[in-house]
Amino acid sequence: MNRIRLAREDEAPQLHALLQRAYASLLKHNIHFTITRASVEDVLAVIRRESTFVLETERGLTATITVRMPWLAAENDPARWPFIHWFAVDETAKAQGYGSQIIRYAEEDFLRDTLKSPAVYLATAIRHPWLTSLYEQRGYQPFHYRVNPLGVELVYMKKDFKLAVNSFTPSQPSPDLCVKRARSGGLA
Repeated sequence: MNRIRLAREDEAPQLHALLQRAYASLLKHNIHFTITRASVEDVLAVIRRESTFVLETERGLTATITVRMPWLAAENDPARWPFIHWFAVDETAKAQGYGSQIIRYAEEDFLRDTLKSPAVYLATAIRHPWLTSLYEQRGYQPFHYRVNPLGVELVYMKKDFKLAVNSFTPSQPSPDLCVKRARSGGLA
């Protein structure tokens, strides 16, 4: 049975290995993200600071997504919404729906429905052969461009959530009831 939960600190080595396997294919395209040079200690620091979710299957840790909250944003971050930091599916488990499952959880269950966030954003390499179009299919729209510290051109993409309008409307007493209460000395 698949289960999505927060990563535990003792899983930092496993999570580091999963991220390294998942991001390794990007190096062939000369795409470098900070995770490709991160240590287990760096992953542990992110687990402690950000909301790091894992998808656990019969294979073990199969996918992960990390959400950085706006109050942790750097001065030069282009937006003040939650940011999808790391998103990865183990190389041995790609194209089986695990990525869709964990990103849907982060976007809908966690950010939209629980935290009531109006939007989320992420960044991906412009040169990546298919990620920009995948995110566009998920409702993300480009809004900013930048080069990361490792020299990779990034596109920042935002997804607006259609938050349910609060359907609670305080009941208003009928005008007749207000008049009756006023005449009897009660509150209208």
